[in-house]
Formats: sequence, C-alpha cells, structure tokens
Amino acid sequence: MRRLAAGILVLASLALTACSNDDHAQVGPASSPTSPTATQPVPPTQPSPTQTPTARPVTPLPTAICTPGRFTLAQTEGPYFKAGAPLRTSLIEPGVNGTRLIVTGYVMSRDCRPVADARMEFWHTDAQGNYDNTGYRLRGHLFTDATGLYRLETIVPGLYPGRTRHIHVKVLPPTGPGLTTQTYFPNESGNANDGIFNAGLMMSVQETGDGRVARFDFVVNAS
Repeated sequence: MRRLAAGILVLASLALTACSNDDHAQVGPASSPTSPTATQPVPPTQPSPTQTPTARPVTPLPTAICTPGRFTLAQTEGPYFKAGAPLRTSLIEPGVNGTRLIVTGYVMSRDCRPVADARMEFWHTDAQGNYDNTGYRLRGHLFTDATGLYRLETIVPGLYPGRTRHIHVKVLPPTGPGLTTQTYFPNESGNANDGIFNAGLMMSVQETGDGRVARFDFVVNAS
C-alpha cells in the first residue's frame, strides 16, 4: 500500500509540472497579438519617406534682385488702353499669328516683398503693328500668385509707326497706387530713336525652340 501511495504522488507531481510548462508556452511578447515586431513591414498605403513630391505646374523663378524703395518707372498709358479686358493668362486665340512669347516675372512691394493677387493688364499690337480697338484681341488681365509670380503667353508685338517694339502693362496691387508702364525688347534698332524708350524697362529675352521667353520684375508702391 505504501508503494502504491508513493507511485500515485509521483504521477500527480509530474502532471502538475506538465500543466505549468504548457501555461508558459502560451504566454509571451512574441505571441501577443498587440505587440509590434521588429520585422513588421510598412503598410503599402504609407508613403515612403524618400518619395518625390508632386511637381508644381509652374516652376518658380529665381528670386528677383530688388532695391528697397526703388520703384519701376512709370510711363504713359498711350491712346489705346481699353477697360474690361478678359481674365486670361494666354492672349493667343484663333486668328492670332506671330512668334510665340512667354513673359514672366514677379511683382514686389517697395520693401521687396512679394505682392500676391496683383491685377496685371497687358495690351499690345499684333504682328503687323495694329491695335484691336473694337474687341479684346491681344488684351487681357491676370493675377499674381501667392509668391508674386505672373506668367503671360502671347506673341511678339509688331512695330507701331514711330515706336520701338513694346508691351503696355498696368500693375494694380490690392493696396496702394497702381503702376502704368511699358516694357521693351533688347537689340531693337528702334530703341535708339524712340523718345519714350527707357533701358530700365527692358526685358531679359531668350530665344527658345518655339519662340521667346522674357523676364521682367515690377516693384510697385504697395503697402
């Protein structure tokens, strides 16, 4: 009887040890459903830290050189300004022929800060040197963006009798007085004989594969 009782005690002890080992096998950080693992993959919907951002539609130009308090020179409006020109960034429409021209740049304040939402009016002759005084061909207005940047698509104007090649511009900032002026092209034979021409209003112009690109920055007395 004593041997039987001892055997029963040994078997019971072994059974308790086995149950204790099974409990430890089912618990631990590696098997916890809420514990992250070092090799957990990044979810496919999460962008990579090195992902290239979407490119902007228009690449900003290099910051313009600006002298505080030095404004763009004003010039005569001329006889052919016409109020009510449509809002558009391209003056090219059916029937408008000529060398394609992109004019771009910044509008800045007297302390060289960008002027956003400045209204800019443009008008000039067609390729034959004629103004449209009955409609709005080669006339339009646009607004600068948050950085003061503007961009106009048009054509190279023709030569109006007695004048060198030029573009009329009005710049109307949200606050402060507006500016009326003209911009000019380099290397024009008429520049030397035009009594209104001013070299300080000459655009920087480059030839491209499909036309020309011009740059001019305006500094206005905006508050």
